[in-house]
Amino acid sequence: MLRTFTDIFKVPELKRKILFTLGIIAAYRLGAAVPISGVNPEALKALFDAHKNSLLGFMDMFSGGAMSKLSVFSLGIMPYINASIIMSLLQGMHVIPFIDRLAKEGESGRKKISQITRYATVVLSIVQGFGLTIAISKMPVPGNMTIVENPTMGFYILTVITLVTGTMLVMWLGEQITQFGIGNGISLMIFAGIVDRLPGAIKDFYNLFRMQEISLITSVLLLFLVLLVTGVVIWVETAQRKIPVQYAKRIVGRKMVGGASTFLPLKVDQAGVIAVIFAISVLSAPLTLMQFLQNYPLAQNIMSFWQRGSWLYELIYALLIVFFCYFYNSIIINPNDMAENMKKWGGFIPGIRPGEATAKHIQKIIERITLGGALFVVAIAIMPDLLRSMFNAPFFFGGTALLIVVGVSLDTIGQIESQMIMRHYEGFMKNGRIKGRWFNIK
Repeated sequence: MLRTFTDIFKVPELKRKILFTLGIIAAYRLGAAVPISGVNPEALKALFDAHKNSLLGFMDMFSGGAMSKLSVFSLGIMPYINASIIMSLLQGMHVIPFIDRLAKEGESGRKKISQITRYATVVLSIVQGFGLTIAISKMPVPGNMTIVENPTMGFYILTVITLVTGTMLVMWLGEQITQFGIGNGISLMIFAGIVDRLPGAIKDFYNLFRMQEISLITSVLLLFLVLLVTGVVIWVETAQRKIPVQYAKRIVGRKMVGGASTFLPLKVDQAGVIAVIFAISVLSAPLTLMQFLQNYPLAQNIMSFWQRGSWLYELIYALLIVFFCYFYNSIIINPNDMAENMKKWGGFIPGIRPGEATAKHIQKIIERITLGGALFVVAIAIMPDLLRSMFNAPFFFGGTALLIVVGVSLDTIGQIESQMIMRHYEGFMKNGRIKGRWFNIK
């Protein structure tokens, strides 16, 4: 393994990409530590400590702690993700003909859609910025402390402009990583924010053990459970459903080609991390909206149910994850194109007729494995919340964070390995064991 890490820096292009990515992430973490002026940091810390296990604390985790400091990057990348969800839904539902035409124009159309997504990000940033500023300045703080002394309209406007600028900068940094670095920039931003909280979580766990609030047996069981769940998540994230494909023999020129047997790999959890991130983005939208209506009794009643651990929140969270798993797969995987390409090159699935029957067979398999993968993601995502609310279990990192950390890590390692293998270096996953038969569901 040590040799594999040293081999990374023997590839100049890969070394440059990794150092560029680390530099961008360092800049992002530096911006997350720069607070907005006019805010009492002690009152802000007390507020988020009191809401650590609420939706507000959940959103703070995804901003890497920037929201609890009310830094320039407090909104993080969530407005951009929400804008991307809206554009994806418009394309998938074929509501606006103009968007459909752009989607069919190839690279130029994708660039125009990306530009529209950026404009939508600005609008959503303004709305969410006002909602966050109003919420933080007016929410009650333990100890009768005040976060903002007599907030004026000038304070609101300046804070919102700062938050919107910070969001656009984070979006630009993420795009730079995707284009010039290694891995998906947006996912790595969220990954960096979650991992940044790991030392604090370990310290809190140790303090509970030192003060004998949890026993040694409980500590060992929790650590074993974390390792077990991590292993299961890796297993599912790398699992594949192999569809056997046979290619008929044919004559090309004077040579006989084809006749080979191969398989079509379909990931069981194709959209796990993306579905979770999209679901959280949608769940955060009502919180922003309710801040403008917080003086109304109806809004207060809704917010009392809209908390992590409540049955309403967890039910909607689970349904959103399942929906986005199917929605993402419907956009990424096209069974008709697969069947057509297979037929074009003389391939067929044994026992299935080429063409439309093959497309229906692939679609049926995709629907089945997507349901299994989605239910697994739901179980991992909501189980820690339920255990925390029902048994007061000290889970500092929920299943959602674990899914994102594992998913982004595997994706980034896969990209690094592909770069190394292209230049004849040994990768992390020796003998294909992680991508190969050990973790394949046949």
